[in-house]
Order: sequence, then C-alpha cells, then structure tokens
Amino acid sequence: MTGPEMAGWVRLHPLSPLVRFGRSVGLLLVVVAPRLLWGGDRTGSWIEAAILGLGVVGGVVFWLVTRWRVHDGELQIETGFLRRQSIRVPLRRVQAIDVVAPLVGRLLGMAEVRVEVAGRGSGKSRLAYLHRDEAWAVRARLLALAHGLPEQTPAPAEQPLLVMSNGRLVASAALGVPAVLLVAMTVAVVVVIAGGNSPVLLVALPSVLPVLVGIGSLTVRRVVAEFGLTVAEAPDGLRLRSGLLQTRAETIPLGRVQAVRWIEPLTWRPFGWCRLEVDVARQRSGRRGDEGDSARVTRALLPVGSREQARWLLARVLPGASECPPLGSAPPWRAMVLAPLSWWALRAWHDERFVVTRCGRLWWTTVLVPLNKAQSVRWRQGPVHRQLRLATIEIDTAGRNWRAVARCRDATEADELLALLPTLAISATGLPPSGSLTPG
Repeated sequence: MTGPEMAGWVRLHPLSPLVRFGRSVGLLLVVVAPRLLWGGDRTGSWIEAAILGLGVVGGVVFWLVTRWRVHDGELQIETGFLRRQSIRVPLRRVQAIDVVAPLVGRLLGMAEVRVEVAGRGSGKSRLAYLHRDEAWAVRARLLALAHGLPEQTPAPAEQPLLVMSNGRLVASAALGVPAVLLVAMTVAVVVVIAGGNSPVLLVALPSVLPVLVGIGSLTVRRVVAEFGLTVAEAPDGLRLRSGLLQTRAETIPLGRVQAVRWIEPLTWRPFGWCRLEVDVARQRSGRRGDEGDSARVTRALLPVGSREQARWLLARVLPGASECPPLGSAPPWRAMVLAPLSWWALRAWHDERFVVTRCGRLWWTTVLVPLNKAQSVRWRQGPVHRQLRLATIEIDTAGRNWRAVARCRDATEADELLALLPTLAISATGLPPSGSLTPG
C-alpha cells in the first residue's frame, strides 16, 4: 500500500463479515442444521436460522458502511448505518498497535489491527479485518508515523529473548489456584455421589456445576491465550506473540510501562516458579463492552518461569528495580490485628526511582511502580486503623489493572510517604507529571 493509498479512504477485507460472525455461522452449522436434517422442530430451527442470517446481513452492512484512512497524522475510521460515527485517533498518542487473528481469521488469512491510546475514548479504534500481510504492513506504517518517521519505514528488527515452555505452562495451570479449587470441588462431588447422598446432590449440583465450568474455563482460557508465548526485544519495545486458537502479536513500549507485577502462588513456590505481568497506559472506555477481549487477558511477560528468568526480564523492563524486600520493609507488629493471615507477607519500600509493595496470603503479589509514572498518592485510615496508629498508602498510575498498596503502615511512616513520594515522583521525571499527586 503506497503513500497516496494510505491517504485515501479504504474498505476492510470483503470477507470481514464472515470472520466477524464466524461463531454465529458455526452455531448455525452445529446446532440448527442437524435439527433440520433430522426432522426436529423445524419452526424453531427456521427462526434461529433467520436470526443468525440477520446477524450475517448486519455484518455485511457494517462492512459496506465502514471505511478508514490515515490522514493528517490520524487514523480515521468512519462507520455506522443509522447512526454514523467518525473516530479520530492521533498517532502521536498511540500506546500500542496489536495484530490479533481469531481462529476463523487465521483459516482465511486475515487479522485485526487494534490501536490503543491512553485516556478516555471510544475504544473502537480497530480495523477488523484486513489480509494478514496487509495488517502487518499497516501496523508498521502506523508505528512509523507514531514515531515521526516516514510511513515507508519498515518495522525495526527484533532480538528474541524468551520462548515459553508450553509443558511448564500447562503444569503451572494445573497447579494454579483455580485448578486446585476445581479438583477439590470435583472430589467433593464424587464423595457425595459415592456416599449415596442423592438428595444432597440434586440440591447442590445445579449450583456447583456452573462454578466448576467457570473455574475450568478460566484455567483453559489462560493456557489457550498464553500458549506458545515468545518475547523479543526491538527498538520500539518488547514484542509478545502468543495464542493457540486466537493469535495475538503486540508491542509494549518500555517507556510506557506503568507497573510490573511479580506473582508467586503457594503451589508454585516448591518449584521456584513465578509469574511476571506488565501494565501499560490503556484506553479507558465509557462502556465496559467497548474494550473487548483485550481487557480480559492480562499482559504476561513471563506466564511461568524461574525467579532468575523473571529477574532478567524485570531488568529489561525496569532497570534497577528489585523484588527482594530490604530490612525494615515489614509493617509494625500491631498490624497483625488487621491482617493476621497476611501480616508476615506485607512489605513496602522505595528508593529514588521505584516504589514497591507486596501483599497476599497464599498468593504473594509484588507490584513495582516507577515513581515517574505515579499519577496520585492516596492516604487512607479507617477507625480501627486510627486506634492502632496505622494507615495505608496507595500509588495510582495511568494503567488500569493494579496499583501499589502499602497496607497497614505506621501512621507516622504513612504521613512521611504522603509528603515524600510526590516529590520523588517529580524528581524522577524532571518535570511535573501529567496526573495529580495529591491526597485522595
């Protein structure tokens, strides 16, 4: 696609409606067609087929009324039949550009380009769908324009850093908290059945079965989403590719990382395993449904690996940061009244560049926040906290997933942190941060 073509309006791939409504078509083939062939309730089947057909027609209409272009430093998308929408995405504010290929799209050689911008907006800045090669070419051109380069500039070369072991991924999912709960509940159901408590089973099964299905799907979804993860490093950031059914390729600009989370579940600690996740500034939508499945999957730099691998990746993302708590990072003894089961795991510390907190009972969670990304510092104290002379400090970022929370700190220490952290945040950036640094 040449420069003039990029400046003119372009339609999506003609097969986009088929990919968009691939699940509906599959449902039509799997559910409705056999009922028609086997002489079932033809009236109900024809109604379902008509509804699905209307959905497909809607997809075709959506394709006809949707067009896009790159003009004046913006990605411009126009769509809508009855209610027209014109979306303008300033490329200078782009946080990430991902290429996502669902299963039907992979079979047809198509992919979706998702452009994510920090701040509050539409959440529909996506091109679904383009030919796979065209999607990668569009992504390279948008990234070049976002960095102020000529649009013909190719994507920079990358250096592979890590290839995830799928066997370890499956094993970690089997040892995860959801899987352990699933096994425990399944064993309980089997014991009830073996004991002949049929009345109890008939009452409990309708409530337990959806829970079992939900827990199982959570574990399976994580494995499917993170299957075959590869991490590479390029001048524009860390590049992640993963997915078993739906593949996802995304780039995490290192300068836009808002926080890193280090997780150590109890069942992983005997093996020395941990998980490393990253949070970046993301577009916040006014409607939950606008965010799509990008909100459901957390970006994992290391789904499961050794502590040495996690430290090596952490050094790439946040040079100089450490997850090891120093002496004096524990809360006072009186915090045991409020957190009797997790007091021994609570930690909080900081230096001139980072603030780090840890909490959790069976699931240790360490959050590392660069001070130059701090948006606000909040001081909280409930009535019981006041009696125990304790307070909690929360550090917010432009990310949407986590915040650093220093729980149950000495009230004097919390007052000092409230006064000190905003000053350190300003010093870390050299300029006043874009967000506020005031008590919440």
